[in-house]
Amino acid sequence: MSDTHGKFIWCELMTPDPKAAADFYGKVVGWTTNDMKIENLPPYTVFEANGAGVAGLMDFPAELEGKGIPPNWTGYVAVDDVDKYAKDFAANGGSIRREPEDIPTVGRFAVVADPHGAVICIMTPLPMDNQPPPAAMGTPGHIGWHELYAGNGAEAFAFYSKLFGWTKDHDMDMGEMGAYTIFAERGTPIGGMMTKPSNVPMPAWAYYFNVPAIDAAIERVKAGGGTVVNGPMEVPGGSWIIQAVDPQGAFFCLVAPAR
Repeated sequence: MSDTHGKFIWCELMTPDPKAAADFYGKVVGWTTNDMKIENLPPYTVFEANGAGVAGLMDFPAELEGKGIPPNWTGYVAVDDVDKYAKDFAANGGSIRREPEDIPTVGRFAVVADPHGAVICIMTPLPMDNQPPPAAMGTPGHIGWHELYAGNGAEAFAFYSKLFGWTKDHDMDMGEMGAYTIFAERGTPIGGMMTKPSNVPMPAWAYYFNVPAIDAAIERVKAGGGTVVNGPMEVPGGSWIIQAVDPQGAFFCLVAPAR
């Protein structure tokens, strides 16, 4: 495996109102936007933090309408060979939701799901010139945590560790909710996974965006028409989190070092 295999490299929002979403997240997270034009592809907007691209924004695809799929954030994980690992997802009990295809000047990607149905994207990116160094952990505007509400937490960790090379940092005992597994990419903790609570309708990934302080962020979420569905909550290590839904219905999370 290469040094990038198994690394989260992107996060993307599909929404029925990209303009409204850009305004909402610009105010809540502090992102600016930059439109990206690729010939023969739909319009695409890049969310930036201090000039660095951190996430993408696109119109909800017409082919997904009427299939019960809400507006959503989806993460991208780098793999060495997207065609091979898409097949590996299927061979290990998962599924391919969109066959591998090229994005000109960007890379080759596929949409896949784990054995319990949680969807994620995999990509073999094209080499980039003058790529900026990764932001320090906790940098505002960047993605601070990746969380899986799994159909079965233990089975999910075994699946992803086999395909992406993730390792277990440690388990946290959450009582009746079971174990919360902190997983690491090359020794650095990057997220957690757990068996989903009964009130979570389906297995899914969630993404936490860094903000400086959680209470002020809550006010921005509410002022922008979003809804806080959980929190504020202090988590081990002293950070504060909320889980929320944006005005178009996409679930997202925020994490901050201060209340």
